Amino acid sequence: MKLVFSEAVADPVRYVYPYAVWAFPEPPETPADLFAAGFLPSAPDLSRFYLGRQLRVVLSEWRATSENRRVLRKAGDLHCELVPRDAFEVTPERRAAWLAFAEERFGAGVMPPARLDRLLAGRVISHVLVFRNGSPDGAECGVALLYLEAPRMAYYYYAFYDLRSATPHLGMAMMTRAVAWARESGLSHLHLGTCYTEKALYKTQFEPMEFFNGHRWSRNPEELRHLLRTRPETHRLESAEYQAYLEGGLASAASSSPFRVRLSASD
Repeated sequence: MKLVFSEAVADPVRYVYPYAVWAFPEPPETPADLFAAGFLPSAPDLSRFYLGRQLRVVLSEWRATSENRRVLRKAGDLHCELVPRDAFEVTPERRAAWLAFAEERFGAGVMPPARLDRLLAGRVISHVLVFRNGSPDGAECGVALLYLEAPRMAYYYYAFYDLRSATPHLGMAMMTRAVAWARESGLSHLHLGTCYTEKALYKTQFEPMEFFNGHRWSRNPEELRHLLRTRPETHRLESAEYQAYLEGGLASAASSSPFRVRLSASD
């Protein structure tokens, strides 16, 4: 992959000069390679990715916890079916319902119609996971838009469902059922997006859960909570508080990093 660094807000007083890290895949890399390195898509055609604090479930080790079972039990008989994007019809009714969901759940203007249409037309949505109540032929109660690259990974991108459904905690039940489906399908990882606020901790109800901390995948929930609850005055790795979570210190963080750069002589 090629890396490009996009300048973010600087704080010269504290000598903090941050850059957002963008990645552009190169052959023979596939999107799964970039997901594995901690990147998430930032373009619907998968031409550009960004590095972030994302979460993934290690499916080979996942076993339903009592909380996972409780969520599914309360949801009743929740079925899911994987449908290739090209075979899934986005009817005007579905599109309107998804936009209404986004307006209410994500906030005004976060998912305008043009953005939804770009996502649905891009490579980033390869499949749709359709959820039904009661039986495989039951009423559709929600969908999740996926990027699937079997057997390595799937990305649970956006979920849409009836916020007034009688099914308790339908969104959480859909995600839990998707984790079970991904394990049953023989996938290695299910990626669940980013975790930058405590509101996003609902995604961590699956064990083992890993998050990318900038230099490795970590399974330490206390480290994640520390990241969510503190704001360092300078770079995170320079924080003595955060360094306590690094086994082996900064040298270990550097050695565990998946990134290496070979600089070529310029003309």
